[in-house]
Amino acid sequence: MNRTIKIFYLILLFLSTFHFKSIAEPTVVRSKAVEQVTIATDYNNMALTFNNDGTKMYTSSTKAVAPKSTAKGDKVYEYDLTTAYNISTATLRTSLDVGTYTGSATEMHGAMQVVFNNDGTKMFIADHHKTIIEWTLTTPYDIDTASTTYNVGQGYDTNLQEKRVTSVAFNNDGTKMFVTGNGKDNSNVGEINEYTLDTPFVITSGVTHINTEDLSSDHSYIDGIVFNYDGTKMYTTDSEDNIINQYKLTTAFDVSTLSLEGTLELSNYSGLGNARETAFNSDGSKMFVIDADAEVYEFDLTCNWSIIDGACDDPITTSDEGKDILSSIESQTATAKQIAIQASTPVLNRMYWLRRHRTSDQLSNQNIKFNFPNKTIASLAKVIPISEKSNNTLNKLSDSWSFWSEGSVSFGKTGDTSSSSSKKINTKGITLGMDKKISKNKLYGYALRFGNDDVDVGTSGTNLDTESFSLSLYGTFSHNDKKFTEGILGISTLKTDHLRKGGGSTRTGERDGAQIFGSLNYLSTYKKENFDITPNLRIDLSYTELSKYREKGPAALVYKTQTIETGMISTGFTISDILNFNTFTFKPNGGLEIGVDFSPSSDATYRYLSETTEYTKSIDQDSKNLIANIGFDLITDNGFSIMTIYERNQSDNAHSDTLYIGFGYIRSDNDEYAMSLDNDNASLTYNKNLNGFDIRVNSNYNLISSIPDYGATIELVSTF
Repeated sequence: MNRTIKIFYLILLFLSTFHFKSIAEPTVVRSKAVEQVTIATDYNNMALTFNNDGTKMYTSSTKAVAPKSTAKGDKVYEYDLTTAYNISTATLRTSLDVGTYTGSATEMHGAMQVVFNNDGTKMFIADHHKTIIEWTLTTPYDIDTASTTYNVGQGYDTNLQEKRVTSVAFNNDGTKMFVTGNGKDNSNVGEINEYTLDTPFVITSGVTHINTEDLSSDHSYIDGIVFNYDGTKMYTTDSEDNIINQYKLTTAFDVSTLSLEGTLELSNYSGLGNARETAFNSDGSKMFVIDADAEVYEFDLTCNWSIIDGACDDPITTSDEGKDILSSIESQTATAKQIAIQASTPVLNRMYWLRRHRTSDQLSNQNIKFNFPNKTIASLAKVIPISEKSNNTLNKLSDSWSFWSEGSVSFGKTGDTSSSSSKKINTKGITLGMDKKISKNKLYGYALRFGNDDVDVGTSGTNLDTESFSLSLYGTFSHNDKKFTEGILGISTLKTDHLRKGGGSTRTGERDGAQIFGSLNYLSTYKKENFDITPNLRIDLSYTELSKYREKGPAALVYKTQTIETGMISTGFTISDILNFNTFTFKPNGGLEIGVDFSPSSDATYRYLSETTEYTKSIDQDSKNLIANIGFDLITDNGFSIMTIYERNQSDNAHSDTLYIGFGYIRSDNDEYAMSLDNDNASLTYNKNLNGFDIRVNSNYNLISSIPDYGATIELVSTF
């Protein structure tokens, strides 16, 4: 019995291993029939290419006829895709008859491949009759606006190298051209010819043949040629053997340096026969193949730019979308650091407010009840009572708690670099706190912060949405009436929803994190009449652990656990003044701070889901920051108070602007105020009881809508 179980287990193990290996093979997602010429039965489909963003697809159909034959019918077809690189959304928009122009021995002999220059204002057709033909488009990528003057010399004759052209490709900047065909003696030899162009994407002059690469040992026939985004991989399509070969080029776009990495047998895919051309989406996570039967096949790849097992490269270096991947890793690292700062700053603001008002008998700088749609924060908020009127004497303050709240909104941007994309950062947060005054200059307290950090990476739609909860213990201790030490110790939990887009593909993932942070601030206050200046020295530390997680989608990545250690030392000063008026007190303040980040680098380790090879990227965190802030306190005699601080944080390649607002009102027994935060909507309610009637005033406002949604109602309510 035990032996039977062992055998059964080994069989399952073998099957699971087999399944894991097969996951590295490209997967057919869908196929779509495309247009073809129908005036004869021996017409074949040839071309396959996309515009620069995948919202247009181009194919061609042709009949291989002898030169000067009147049986023309070559066409180029343009399709609109409502979803980029999703061929199921393709609809035929127009077609261009490219076989009707005349001239001695110049009629189209076969539209084999169609490609464009970088901006879509030029179209190049590989004519099976030993020619590359150049067309001009007055509207980019719109073949209805295409025209050519080929009969007066617009084109390049490949007769010395290729009698029958099958495909054409260019390098990224248009200074090289590559042509495949049957060879100069029309012997069906699989070869590639490489040319240099004096002027980018100009083939009418200044074209020089520099190399012929013989691939007859790998191919019976070469129908198509295409490169990856940087020319370090090349793919050749063979309709005779029904295969695609993948080559690695040690020198980009230099076919003399190629070596075969592997072969994809297309006969393994039902219905796909006589493949003609191959194309990829912009990040190499999808491949497209057209066969002679006018069928386009869409494949999901398990890693970018590789159609065979074991030939994946670091995703950060394999496409322009790799800049988004690196930027996402940088954003997750930076967000962990920022959450610790965002949790500490409101507490520091609170202690700064207390120092400015330490002789006051009212230490609650809010009197607003907050409602939250999030169940966790709502339950926590319920246990924090609305602050009542403060006790009238300092002696009684030691027996009671003071309550406060602060909201903040921050907008920031980090510029792009040669290796990572730009980032737009929006942060919202609300902090609820309670503290107890031990003496005039000593207190301790607790603060709870709920924050949301939203980061848009690049321009493809990649996004990181992080929610965080932070709980901190804080205290301020005086050495004397002018020197203080402040301390904060806290913990945070993080949850990030990760959305990565590129090349028409979408990947999603979720990541959790845990954090401990602390801050120690030493400061002295120098007073002259109502004017105070307070220099300070502060150190901030944090330790964060982000969980491992995996993406879902084509070319999905798996990330290992990442630890992030941060440290910053900063020094600066704040200035405040007091202006007394008849009915209110105005206290302006401002400050300047310089920070030096001495955080060690953090290593992020990742791999493709289908592969075992891991890649590690070290994220540097050290930087210098200059922080300036300005704000004011306004306290009226009737109990209304508001505190605002505007802060600008500038570092080497990034900046952020943050507005902090705290406000309140010492209410009467018959007054009630409530603020509700529900997703993007904020509402404020005022309720007053007057002779048994409740008078209610309600207002609401949409925080982010481009068309503001707001309103107000007045109600008179009585209960019988």
